[in-house]
Amino acid sequence: MNVTMEVLPRFESYIYDWDYTNYIIMGSYGSGKSHQTAVKIILKCLKEQRKVLVVREVFETIRESCFDLFYQILTDLDLIDPMGRIGRCNKVIARTSPLQFIFPNGSRIIFKGMDKPMKLKSLNGVSIVWLEEAPEIKYEGYKELIGRIRHPSQSVHFILTFNPVDINSWVYDHFFVHTNEDGSQIKILNDDILYRRKTCVVKDTYYHHSTTTDNLFLPQSYVRRLDDMIVYDPDLYRVARLGRFGVNGIRVLPQFVVAPHNQVIQAVKEIPEQYRFNGMDFGFEESYNALIRCAVDVKNMILYIYFEYYKNHMTDDKTVQELLDLGFLGKKIIADCAEPKTIQYYKNNGIRMRKCHKSTVNGEGSRIQNTKKIKRFHKIICSANCTNTIRELNNLTYAKDKNGKLIYDEFNIDPHTFSAIWYALDTFNVPNIKERNTKAGVKI
Repeated sequence: MNVTMEVLPRFESYIYDWDYTNYIIMGSYGSGKSHQTAVKIILKCLKEQRKVLVVREVFETIRESCFDLFYQILTDLDLIDPMGRIGRCNKVIARTSPLQFIFPNGSRIIFKGMDKPMKLKSLNGVSIVWLEEAPEIKYEGYKELIGRIRHPSQSVHFILTFNPVDINSWVYDHFFVHTNEDGSQIKILNDDILYRRKTCVVKDTYYHHSTTTDNLFLPQSYVRRLDDMIVYDPDLYRVARLGRFGVNGIRVLPQFVVAPHNQVIQAVKEIPEQYRFNGMDFGFEESYNALIRCAVDVKNMILYIYFEYYKNHMTDDKTVQELLDLGFLGKKIIADCAEPKTIQYYKNNGIRMRKCHKSTVNGEGSRIQNTKKIKRFHKIICSANCTNTIRELNNLTYAKDKNGKLIYDEFNIDPHTFSAIWYALDTFNVPNIKERNTKAGVKI
């Protein structure tokens, strides 16, 4: 079947490329990535017999998004048989129960929601998967698809389309910068490089970036509305207009900066020993053992972070030994008061550890008060060697409730290094700007 259609120049090479397993198609609002992906799939299904699976996290959103998009393109191409007569004409049949398109050559496009995993069982013969709004799909669901999708003779392809909202998404971790269980990072592709080059290939993954500028059919009035966002919502402008990863929300620690390790160490050497602190947050399975060494420049109200220990899946005996090897014998460490047995074990094995103060009725020691306490520092300077602290705190944002209001004691991630800093400074008073007569210092 010969079909003629107009494609956007920015997407032309992508539409006809099937050389790779993974296709990471990201960009701004209205860049054309979803429309052009649908065109890519339709052309493939017309050329050869394929079974395509299209998924979103919630099934109810598929009909008015992906299904309607395919239907509109096929209708514009005059490829839909309005009578739905399978085998009686050379056109595509649209079915709504279940949602699917059936091509005259036997190709099929089927639609599933990842919120109903039981319906993912009948995936025999699928060789192409399109994950629309990929970050909304749970990582476990994506891994389930990777394990299920296979074909005895055809190449298998996964297409992920999305607006790059947050660097804390699994998509960023899996395809750009991956964080290992021990906290170390593997850089797969620097997203800044992708923004410059627009198209990159890393091993078996094809990366494509687009913005509204690449969509020649967008009305200028729409583009101007996106441009206006830079004034009243710069975070949304970054995503909607530029199509770039970044911080999604209000930063908890806007005064957080990173400096060369030698520079930080030199500053710490000038700080008296009484203003150097160690704090530890415990973790094992999904959370981490995070130990932070920090120091306070009392005169200038600057917090320096100069050492981190960050690992999980570590039993207490192994962690104790590693801390002893790192020189923590006899060093005072303040830890989570909710783990008295663990703290006692560390003390019995040479680590001078004590529990932090419990939170009180008036809020002292609570998450929200600890957060406010750290925010009072004029500047927080972190050593470039503390990569996990940087990853967690540089882009830490407040969580929001269902009405979009900030929740000041919940965050976009579980920041283990932040908890460790809370414990480290458990005995240190950071005066509020209103407390003019209160001096900073160590509590007795």
